[in-house]
Amino acid sequence: MPKLLNYSYKNSFARKLTSILTLSGIALVVFVFCAVLMLTNGLEQTLVATGSSQNAIVVRKAANTELVSLVGREAADIIKTDQGIMRDAGGQPMFANEVLLLISLPKRTNGEESNVPVRGISDGSFKVRPHVKITQGRMFQPGTSEIIAGVKVAGNFVGCGLGETVRFGQRDWTVVGLFEAGGSGFESEICGDVDQFMAAFERPIYSSLTFAVDPAHSFADIKKRLEADPRLQVDVLPEREYYHKQSAAFSGFINMLGVAISVIFSFGAIVGAMITMYASVANRTVEIGTLRALGFSRASVLGAFLFESLFIAIVGGVIGILLATSLQFVEISTTNFDTFAELAFSFRMSPEIAINSLIFSIIMGIIGGFLPAVRASRLRIVQALKTR
Repeated sequence: MPKLLNYSYKNSFARKLTSILTLSGIALVVFVFCAVLMLTNGLEQTLVATGSSQNAIVVRKAANTELVSLVGREAADIIKTDQGIMRDAGGQPMFANEVLLLISLPKRTNGEESNVPVRGISDGSFKVRPHVKITQGRMFQPGTSEIIAGVKVAGNFVGCGLGETVRFGQRDWTVVGLFEAGGSGFESEICGDVDQFMAAFERPIYSSLTFAVDPAHSFADIKKRLEADPRLQVDVLPEREYYHKQSAAFSGFINMLGVAISVIFSFGAIVGAMITMYASVANRTVEIGTLRALGFSRASVLGAFLFESLFIAIVGGVIGILLATSLQFVEISTTNFDTFAELAFSFRMSPEIAINSLIFSIIMGIIGGFLPAVRASRLRIVQALKTR
C-alpha cells in the first residue's frame, strides 16, 4: 500500500494543469470560508474584549443597548451605595455613570458621513477599565470642552485626530488625547466629561452604570437585589455578556452570508476535483489494470485514488488558509446593526478556524474523489489491459 500511495502522490504532478486548476478552486473556496470565520471572530473578539470579566453593567429594564437605555440620577445614587460594589484604595466605589450618544462625522477616506459613538465618562470610568490607556496627548480637563478619541476613530474620521476640533452638540470640542483599549470597541469611540455631554445634548439622565463587582459578594445576589428594587427598574448584566450580545445579530448575518457563499463555491470545487480524478482514471486505465494484475486489491486502488484527491484538497486547503491569514493585517470599519455606530475591527485567525477550514477542504476532497476512485477500483483486469 505505501508504494501505491507513493505512485498516487507522483501522479498528482503528472497532470499539472488540471491538478493546479482543481487545487486553485479548492484554495479559493477555503479562503472564502476561512475569511468569513475570521471576520466573525474579529467582530466577536473586539466586542467581547470591550467588556471586563469583573464588571457589571446596569441598563434600563428590557433595553438591549445603552443607546436606548435611560437610568435616572436618583437610581444611580442608590446603586452606587450597594455593598456589592468593589472599593478602591481610597474607599471610593469603583463605579462609572456614563451617557452614550451617536453623532455623524465625515470619514477621512471618502468624506461620507457615518455614525460615531460619543461616551460621556465620569471619574470612575478609567478605574473600572484599567486597560484603557492614553497613548498620545493627555486626559481631558473635567468641566471643559476637551475630549479624547480612540485611536481607530481618530484615524478614520475628520476632526478626531490629536489637536483637531470636531463640532457636535452645538459646541466645538478639542481632541487633547488619543487612547488605546486593547483593540476593543472603545477604540471606536470619543470620550468626554459626562456632565458636559449631558448639558450639550440637554439630556438629564444616564445611559448606563458600570461597576466592579466585589469578589466577596455574589454577582447573582447583587443582580437579584437591584432588579428586585421597585425604585430602579433596571437590568444588571455581566459586562462581557452584554457586549457579546451586541455582536450576535451582525456576526449571525456574516456567518449566514459567508456559509451560503462557501457552499455554492464548494460545489464548483467538488465538481472540479471530480473531473480531475475522472480524467486521471481514464488516462490510467492500463496502469490500473497492471496494478490489479500485480496483485493490488480493489480496496488498495480505491484508497490510492482517494489519497490523490485528498492530497490535492489538503494542499489547496493549506494555501487557502495561508492566504486568509494575510487578512489579519487588514482593518475594516462597518456599522454595527445593534448600535448603528461605526465599529472598526480586524480579521482574526485562531487554531479552531484553521482546523475547521482544513476539515472543510478534506471533505471536498473526499466527496470529489470518491466516485472516480470507485470507478477505478471496479475496472476489470482484462478490459483495462485491452484499453489503448
